[in-house]
Amino acid sequence: MNWMLSDIVARLGGELVGEDRAVARVAPLERAQGDEISFVASPKYRKQLAGCQAGALIVPAALAEAAAEGGRPLIVTPDAYLYFARLAQLFHPAPAARAGVHPTATLAEGARVGATSEIGARVVLGRDVVVGERCRILPGVVVGDGTVIGDDVTLYPNVTVYHDCRIGSRVTIHSGAVIGADGFGFAPSRDGWVKIPQVGRVVIGDDVEIGANTTIDRGALDDTVIGQGAIIDNLVQIAHNVEVGARTAIAGCAGIAGSTKIGANVVIGGAVMMVGHISIADGTFIGGGTLVNKSIKTPDNYSSSYPLSTYKEWVSNAVHLRHLDALAKRVKSLERRLAAEQNQEESEQ
Repeated sequence: MNWMLSDIVARLGGELVGEDRAVARVAPLERAQGDEISFVASPKYRKQLAGCQAGALIVPAALAEAAAEGGRPLIVTPDAYLYFARLAQLFHPAPAARAGVHPTATLAEGARVGATSEIGARVVLGRDVVVGERCRILPGVVVGDGTVIGDDVTLYPNVTVYHDCRIGSRVTIHSGAVIGADGFGFAPSRDGWVKIPQVGRVVIGDDVEIGANTTIDRGALDDTVIGQGAIIDNLVQIAHNVEVGARTAIAGCAGIAGSTKIGANVVIGGAVMMVGHISIADGTFIGGGTLVNKSIKTPDNYSSSYPLSTYKEWVSNAVHLRHLDALAKRVKSLERRLAAEQNQEESEQ
């Protein structure tokens, strides 16, 4: 599908500089051809403009002059990366639901499906499940009793949603995700572990995206809550009674222990590990691989990852790390002795 640059600007804003022309697709800067449009997000990528063959570019104002060399048309916008994301949606719109229920799907008593929604092959909807309008429930999805799903939701193949969950509108959940499994709640006894019934729900707000093979456990008593506009990557574990604030982003392989409260607009890097029963302030950034073992009350950029090194260097540094406590005690002892000597000298003067 070709788009005229003028039509793109009419839809998405920005300023068209140069001739109007049609573009067929969005492409990477280094591979874009004459019928394609690409983008440069920052002046630090100025050198990549040399040799670029793109028919048009999306650029910030600071790059407009350099990018226009040779008469190439531009779309000038304050945030070229954001503009690229919205343009990519124009070229690749999400598939629309094909209304109807596949003959191999199973709908239990009381299940209700919006007239414009698509229920794929071998989908199972439990008792009293409600599916809104324009949803795509794709093959192999299982939805437990009493779960309510809003409008414009896509559940990709083999998603499992347990009973009594709540999923808002415009939510996307990718293949293999499990929503509402039991939290890891057990009480120790002399005879072994005693399971604590997990009677809360998972409540997912509007405009949330959840990656493949991510698991979000139901609450033990209260609900596990995922706030509006949150985005969660693949292979993330979110335990029972966790609260994730609006527009928070969680990258792959992160693990969030039970009853953690994460604020709004938080960014959590890949493989971050959080202990339970802590809180994270709004607007916090946590770098990949960080262990968060206490609450964060002041938003900032936090990281505790140990830098990559050779094994020989790591072993050498590990030896020193083992003696840090003893070294700290020696330093404190020396500071006390030095302070005592200074006090004695001052009294003698």
